[in-house]
Amino acid sequence: MISLLKKIGIPFIILLVAAIVMMVLFSMREPPEKKPIENRALLVDAKPINFESVSFKVETQGNVVPKNQTSLTAQVSGRVIGVSSVFVEGGFFNKGDVLITLEADDFETEVKLAEAELARAQATLQEEIARGKVALQEWSSFNSSAPPELGLRKPQLAREEANVKAAEAQYERANRNLNRTRIRAPYDGLVVSRNVDIGQFVSTATNLGDVYSTDVAEVRLPLTDSDLAFVSLDSEGTVPVELSATMAGKPATWQGYVVRDEGILDQRNRVVYAVVEVQDPYLRNGKREGLPLRFGQFVKAIITGNSADELVVLPRHTLRLDGSIIVITPSKEVAIRPVGVMRADENYVYISSGLKSSDMIALSAIPNPYNGMPVRFEGDVSDVSPDEKNDMEDENNIVQRGDNE
Repeated sequence: MISLLKKIGIPFIILLVAAIVMMVLFSMREPPEKKPIENRALLVDAKPINFESVSFKVETQGNVVPKNQTSLTAQVSGRVIGVSSVFVEGGFFNKGDVLITLEADDFETEVKLAEAELARAQATLQEEIARGKVALQEWSSFNSSAPPELGLRKPQLAREEANVKAAEAQYERANRNLNRTRIRAPYDGLVVSRNVDIGQFVSTATNLGDVYSTDVAEVRLPLTDSDLAFVSLDSEGTVPVELSATMAGKPATWQGYVVRDEGILDQRNRVVYAVVEVQDPYLRNGKREGLPLRFGQFVKAIITGNSADELVVLPRHTLRLDGSIIVITPSKEVAIRPVGVMRADENYVYISSGLKSSDMIALSAIPNPYNGMPVRFEGDVSDVSPDEKNDMEDENNIVQRGDNE
């Protein structure tokens, strides 16, 4: 019985002692220090507003085409007896170069016949002039009155003069046809295609090949209605355009100028095409360096447009969906200001009205902003917590990634 009481009593005593010790320890613990709750203003990042003059840039793209493109044709018939070495696809030629030569024997004979006919007509004319002089002398020796025109052989003289003019015309035409046996280049250019070869007989109007001029290249650039608000197409030849493309794995740029617009609104895509000219695209005259601008090349274009003063240029993300901007007033309070937007693109927004020079633009995200919301800057206090700094850096990184995307 005694051993049973010991087994039951000893654990009970141990638990009782432990409970007493715990109560003593709890009674000796000091209560936690109470600190007053501090409602700190939101920490934000902001920058001053800067009014500046802006020259707008309009970005577009298009294909390079020649200003002149010609299908060479034969004006006379004949057998091809010569083809220039430059008259191959991709060959360059100069104005006046003989590209194709036709057999000219028959045309040389025609020239000789026309030359002989002209000489005969001129001789007949001189003979008729002499007869008229003899007739005048004979009339004057027998009669003192004015001689009749028929007596002086004036009608016969007029007929012979007409014959001489006809012979001269035939001689000129024969020479022209002889010259047409040599097909010459109409301008400095490039051979695109060749359709004839030596020994082939060609007739009048036969297509001999296609050529492009290389003195000037054109680029048709589509412009939307919103683009036209920032580009002056009336200033012919004074609006600069920078063209760019990647050629042979390297970036290349060319300078051109808007020379005209096509004057018609395209009904399919509702755009107006501006035409840009680039001088000497293939660098043939040696006046500029760089890579050639080849026909058919797809290029991007940046058109220097109109200018505007007193604009505020801000990152695109600062413009809210309702057309307002969050600013920080000199009293360090949030103000939501409706603004006038002159233009907005993927990266920037151009504000023309609604902002004050004393305001600052809020760059960091402000959750649930409202007018009069107090804020503070990092430089205002010395006890900015590391967590707040990290939060601001994370917010700025998120905004920057959104802008880049």
